[in-house]
Amino acid sequence: MEKVTVLTSDQLYNSFLDPKYIPAGQNKYYLRNTQVCAPKGGWRHLTSSEIESLVKNDNTAMSWDNILVTDEFDPMMIKNNKFYGFVRIGRVTDNGLQYHDLRLSCGITNSSIHSCDIGDDCAIHNVHYLSHYIIGDRCMLFNIQEMSCTDHAKFGNGVIKEGEEEDVRVWLELMNETGCRKVLPFDGMIAADAYLWAKFIDDRRLQDRLKAITQSSFDSRRGFYGTIGYGNVIKNCWIIKDVKIGNCCYIKGASKLKNITINSSEVDPTQIGENVVLVNGIIGYGCRLFYSVIAVRFVLGSHSNLKYGARLMNSFMGDNSTISCCEVLHNLIFPAHEQHHNNSFLIASVVKGQSNLAAGATIGSNHNSRTNDNEIEAGRGFWPGLCVSVKHSCKFASFTMLAKGAYPAEMINPFPFALISNDEVHGELHVMPAFSWLYNMFAMARNNWKYATRDTRVFKVQNIEFDAYAPDSMEEAIQARKLLDKWTAKAWLRREGKSLDGMTDDALMDIGRNLLNGDPEKIADLEVLGEDMEKSHRKVVILHPYKAYHAYGDMLTYYAVKNIVAYLEEHEDETFQSISKRFDGDRARVWFNLGGQLMSMEDVDQLRSDIKDGTLNTWKEIHHRYNEIWKKYPIDKLRHAYMSLKHMLGVETLTVDDWNNALNRGIDLQQYIFDQVYETRKKDYQNKFRQATFMNEDEMLAAWGKLDDNSFILNQRKELKEFTERIQNIRKRLIQK
Repeated sequence: MEKVTVLTSDQLYNSFLDPKYIPAGQNKYYLRNTQVCAPKGGWRHLTSSEIESLVKNDNTAMSWDNILVTDEFDPMMIKNNKFYGFVRIGRVTDNGLQYHDLRLSCGITNSSIHSCDIGDDCAIHNVHYLSHYIIGDRCMLFNIQEMSCTDHAKFGNGVIKEGEEEDVRVWLELMNETGCRKVLPFDGMIAADAYLWAKFIDDRRLQDRLKAITQSSFDSRRGFYGTIGYGNVIKNCWIIKDVKIGNCCYIKGASKLKNITINSSEVDPTQIGENVVLVNGIIGYGCRLFYSVIAVRFVLGSHSNLKYGARLMNSFMGDNSTISCCEVLHNLIFPAHEQHHNNSFLIASVVKGQSNLAAGATIGSNHNSRTNDNEIEAGRGFWPGLCVSVKHSCKFASFTMLAKGAYPAEMINPFPFALISNDEVHGELHVMPAFSWLYNMFAMARNNWKYATRDTRVFKVQNIEFDAYAPDSMEEAIQARKLLDKWTAKAWLRREGKSLDGMTDDALMDIGRNLLNGDPEKIADLEVLGEDMEKSHRKVVILHPYKAYHAYGDMLTYYAVKNIVAYLEEHEDETFQSISKRFDGDRARVWFNLGGQLMSMEDVDQLRSDIKDGTLNTWKEIHHRYNEIWKKYPIDKLRHAYMSLKHMLGVETLTVDDWNNALNRGIDLQQYIFDQVYETRKKDYQNKFRQATFMNEDEMLAAWGKLDDNSFILNQRKELKEFTERIQNIRKRLIQK
């Protein structure tokens, strides 16, 4: 147990910075002075009449000579305070400040101020211990027990200061409970940084470089003060220690904020509410943290929310995400994640965005093996349903849905847009590839629209691909069709009593391709089995393989046409022939989701190489590289879309007829999307069980509104009309001349 020690008065008020850390020729305030802008008229000492007035108002100071003010200083607004060390106070008048219903007079009352700089027109009342902070203009500090900063404050960054040992460095242990994928948090960190660092743990040179870059990004000297930007309101809080706060932040009733950076601005303010405990973390712009949240060792992306008792530990949570009530440990979560329920649980996973965990979902239940070194990797759009239990280790393709149930064994799902369910009657695992396209279009289309429209970030540092039909998911669709070819062929050969001996994968895929492109009745009763999809002895049955095969084909065609049409609209000098010449070549088959930004594996490898050899030496330069890759991503995506169309048609060169047919098919597929959106929602209006809670149709329509007035359906109808017109214009320009 640490002992309480006795200090001399000089040690008590003048020992913030050990003399050994003060350079020759400098004083202990040399770093503080670099953080403060002097007022226009400069600082001045108190006059004798001002000191007399301050004393009459029950103020005390170790030395009045150490209190500096500006020419606009009303001592009558300074009452019942204790001043220690060197204090500078900006403009003080008899005006007041208001924020919501809180109104406070400017000035300082009933507070203990130790070595601080206080901006113009501040209202500081009942702050029992305010130590070593620089406070911006027009701040309201009211009813705070302790607000202090140490000489070695790191404000949540994973760095060490002069004289500190390595073991005090704060790491985030992401994706794995053992800490083998640990990364250093830093102000400005985005999901791409965290995943680049956590994923390539076998690349020791990269790991060493990223650590060195992070350490060099921050000044390791001791003696920096905590900073509170302008326009902040902080009230009814207990402990605020080693915290850096941006502008216009609102903090009310927080229990403990320690070693934190809170990014906030006038256009993107952050708010922190009652009973919140935050330790060792970075908070992005425009965040909301309310109602008994606890977060320890974390990074929170911009425009994200923690609410209602959520527990977030050793985790990175990407932009535009919300977590309420539940427990989230050792995770790397990409942007646009939703998790709202008290009884959900997420541990030791990387969840690649646009995801939603339902009530009762326990993802990563401990433990399948003898140790806790297992992980779960879920592609974009991961959606485990009510009361789903998934154990380590699992890997899921993009937009996987899991139906209610306990999944007792490890799984690998290579099928995007699939629904996975337990058949407990027959003891089988059922997988329905392309389920979302076939049966859940309203939700799929709405999510595509929702994530983009809800991205209200002002500072968009993390680049995000929100479109469900993108190179990662579409490449998975291509590979899924190959698996369906092979597994359908095996099922047919088994049914026909033919041997698989000597059959190559290519031969099997030829058989399966012919079957899946032939008469569906011929394979209607086939039992197609998945292989190496679950670590168990039960069957893995692939449902509706024929429908799924053609659904994937439709997705690929739609993806290609949509991107090619958009490009041709933006580049009026381009033709189908010029596209064929420009984008022909090998299709990029490995796409990497780097925090929500998609890029080819070649770009990732070049990025890593340039970090390791010193071409990229700062996080700013690395982020610039992300942006450069993002600028060329539309062309990379278009090339992949074009090559995917060629793959679908099985041709080396697209003829005019091929292009014309593809455009026609694009219109048909947009019509299909609208029809499915409409029909999916229409089912709710025709469901007698949903109608049962209403006395009549009028009550139902009052609650739901008319189907044809649904804003999303209207949006989809408009999109269908516009897409059809766009294709017709392209056809007139390039084909029907």
